[in-house]
Amino acid sequence: MNFGFLRFLTGRLLMVTGALLLLPVVVAAIYREWAPGGVFIAIAACAAGIGALLSWKKPERKEFYAREGFVATSLSWIVMSLVGCLPFIFTGAIPDPIDALFETVSGFTTTGGSILRTVEGEYMYRCVQFWRCFTHWIGGMGVLVFILAILPMADGYGIHLMRAESPGPTASKLVPKLGSTAKILYLIYIFFTVAESILLMITGMPVYDSITITFSTVGTGGFGVRDGGIGIYPVASQVVITVFMILCSINFNAWYLIFIGQGRKVWKVEEIRVYLLMVFGSALCITTNILSQERLSVPLTFHHALFNVASITSTTGFATLDFNTWPEFSRMLLAILTFIGACAGSTGGGFKVSRLIILLKSAANELVFVTHRKSVRRVHVDGKSLDSQTVKSVAAYATLYATVFFVSTILIAVNGFDFTTNVAAVAATLNNVGPGLNVVGPSGNYASFSAFSKLVFIFDMLAGRLELLPLLILFKPATWRRNA
Repeated sequence: MNFGFLRFLTGRLLMVTGALLLLPVVVAAIYREWAPGGVFIAIAACAAGIGALLSWKKPERKEFYAREGFVATSLSWIVMSLVGCLPFIFTGAIPDPIDALFETVSGFTTTGGSILRTVEGEYMYRCVQFWRCFTHWIGGMGVLVFILAILPMADGYGIHLMRAESPGPTASKLVPKLGSTAKILYLIYIFFTVAESILLMITGMPVYDSITITFSTVGTGGFGVRDGGIGIYPVASQVVITVFMILCSINFNAWYLIFIGQGRKVWKVEEIRVYLLMVFGSALCITTNILSQERLSVPLTFHHALFNVASITSTTGFATLDFNTWPEFSRMLLAILTFIGACAGSTGGGFKVSRLIILLKSAANELVFVTHRKSVRRVHVDGKSLDSQTVKSVAAYATLYATVFFVSTILIAVNGFDFTTNVAAVAATLNNVGPGLNVVGPSGNYASFSAFSKLVFIFDMLAGRLELLPLLILFKPATWRRNA
């Protein structure tokens, strides 16, 4: 284990986190929130100071491999969450440390589940609301990808960080230089952020709301700044949010291809075709199912159905209507979509459409093999044959995913909630969706769960965002051996 590298990277992370904590200070100055603004300045200074001390001396060994990449990624997210929850505690917005950590992890992992009963309370200052939504934007693309984009690092080894943090079965460079790849990803991310903010302002949404809601949308998180939720905004604003939830739940490599004039290749990507078919097909089914209950026009009913489907599949977690009151068919369909999630390489969470495609094709091959023992069939995606290691890694991921899900469900059962609530809560946190069904539905939250259950949810949110392995490897003793 290269401990010198871990120390150095943690220092760089703290310095970047300190710099990011200064943005809410600008908001505090605009709204004259001097006391909470001072809290952000103090925490930013401490984080940056400690970070400077840790990264003052460069590591003697510059090389690092997959193990260090996984450990560094997990520790970075844990440290970032611990620092990020301090503003909630010291401003009085969320005085309980576990609740504050839950809210922060939910923000950074773009889950969007909350313990707050109101987001417009006495101590929910504008700068605190801004930081709460901004955590979605930071975590959406990944803080380590951000560090790779702005700070020099051994390019030959940085791919281990990117693979550990990037969602999906594989991670690759868009261009030969990894730092350039990170910059391209963030340029696309910033473009979507600016574009949505402007469009929301055009539709009549206030400037402050437009910016904070954009953070939650492009980061596919789901935190808002009004107790009334997204439903209080104009339908035009909701349409803009729907579009960007879908855009940001598609692999960002596709947008890179479009920007360089190779858009024709995008439609050839099987995962994108399946994802879009899943979104619009589900929206049509739900429209038919809820039409008589909602008593709205067909176009408006389809709008709400599509919004909520896009919100669930992108794992954003916004809601225009309380889908917890919908017929059982629609509730069950949304529950299934919660597990599937978005595309690999997007800011969305979930199991990922690409993994589902690989598992289904692998299962189909096994069925053929049962009846034709001499047949040799490989899994093909986008016309290319996948190597056996990729297929095995997806199967292993599915096993770990199921194990974490079932163990977490059993652990939180001590709260005494009903079966649907328990399953939905774990599914919503592990898949970084946020809202679930029953107690944790769109009109509910996680406040009534015990401190122990919240810690389980915190683990699940981190595990889901980091794709399980980077977090689980921390519990393996051999990981920490210096010469292992």
